[in-house]
Amino acid sequence: MKAHDGMYIGGEWRAAAGTDLIAVVDPADEQVIAHVPAGAAEDVDAAVSAAREALPGWAATPPAERAAKIAALRDVLVARKDEIAETVTAELGAPLPFSQAVHAGVPILVAGSYAELAASYAFEERVGNSTVYAEPVGVVGAITPWNYPLHQIVAKVAPALAAGCTVVLKPAEDTPLTAQLFAEAVHEAGIPAGVFNLVTGLGPVAGQALAEHGGVDLVSFTGSTAVGKQIGATAGAAVKRVALELGGKSANVILPSADLAKAVGVGIANVMGNSGQTCSAWTRMLVHTSQYDEAVALAAEAAAKYGDRIGPLVNAKQHARVRGYIEKGVAEGARLVAGGPDAPREQGYFVSPTVFADVTPEMTIAQEEIFGPVVSIIRYEDEDDALRIANGTVYGLAGAVWAGDDAEAAAFARRMDTGQVDINGGRFNPLAPFGGYKQSGVGRELGSHGLAEYLQTKSLQF
Repeated sequence: MKAHDGMYIGGEWRAAAGTDLIAVVDPADEQVIAHVPAGAAEDVDAAVSAAREALPGWAATPPAERAAKIAALRDVLVARKDEIAETVTAELGAPLPFSQAVHAGVPILVAGSYAELAASYAFEERVGNSTVYAEPVGVVGAITPWNYPLHQIVAKVAPALAAGCTVVLKPAEDTPLTAQLFAEAVHEAGIPAGVFNLVTGLGPVAGQALAEHGGVDLVSFTGSTAVGKQIGATAGAAVKRVALELGGKSANVILPSADLAKAVGVGIANVMGNSGQTCSAWTRMLVHTSQYDEAVALAAEAAAKYGDRIGPLVNAKQHARVRGYIEKGVAEGARLVAGGPDAPREQGYFVSPTVFADVTPEMTIAQEEIFGPVVSIIRYEDEDDALRIANGTVYGLAGAVWAGDDAEAAAFARRMDTGQVDINGGRFNPLAPFGGYKQSGVGRELGSHGLAEYLQTKSLQF
């Protein structure tokens, strides 16, 4: 797609308030492929004003009509799925087949789910002598990350629109072209002017202005826990609603009764997908001591198959950060059994698929989110030990449990302090709530729980 040199505000592309630009870089070859405007507080203010102006009309639009518009948006995304995949690959670096299946495919599923939910959700219910209404929160400030650039946008914008809210989006500066393509799709779908607005820009400038803006009723942010804390503090000071989807250090718990080869193979694949740039990735593999050596060998063999199959990391900063974590793992005594800190290619932000053995729970690589293709294999003695290790981080976003039968795995999963657990390789469900415990966030995305984040309740007593 061709980059726009303005912001999408009030149903049209407008010139930015300033002249600063953001260079969009292809992480596979480190070449600049486009420039987009770096928005300022004035751009955010204009976008919020447009969203506030459009709010009464959109909030009053019958849910069935909102559903039809979201369905039309879904249809545009379907029609442009190849362009979406190519755009994501160009600015994120994901291999094209992965972009087609995941980066384009999953947002289409999610948009479709909200088209159906908007039409079927109970926005009104009778409770005794009261009628309780679910009403839109208002103007939503959505701040999205680069790792799943379209999915994260759709996971916020679609439920917000279904609820009757209007939106100002500030996407990640690394992947703004995908956001611009989404704005084109919104326009093509016929969603009324001002209901969705886009401001590209830097987090400390445009993102901060959006989070602090008095005309924003709810801030929905996905990104690092450190930035999430800042946004939460800002929102709390203004008594403003906030939804935060933050970091993770998810455990992949393999119980002794599990199919070890399958659990290890799927576990490695889970982390290598999107080059490890997934907040819910199962980056800690927990294996019983009796099976540990076999699991390490299986993991090293599995990781070796991904050498040419994963893309680069998103930028030079991430590239240096991930390699630094690998070096720290070695320095703290973990044993490299696959990969390592050396760059596998002369050009591009590539990191070798890396597996560490002999990792102990207190090591840095077992506690901090690396956000790269790095797996730490940790030994446990019994189920209580495994549970202690699994729950022994500040995060609680996702995880997995493998066992000989689902009931055994589910019993362990119920004891985990985490928001979502895959049982024996359970499939992605776009209707299931996604979100974390502890410092992994506040609130939920996807399905009816995700829609509820954008609603507030009013009760009338009779």
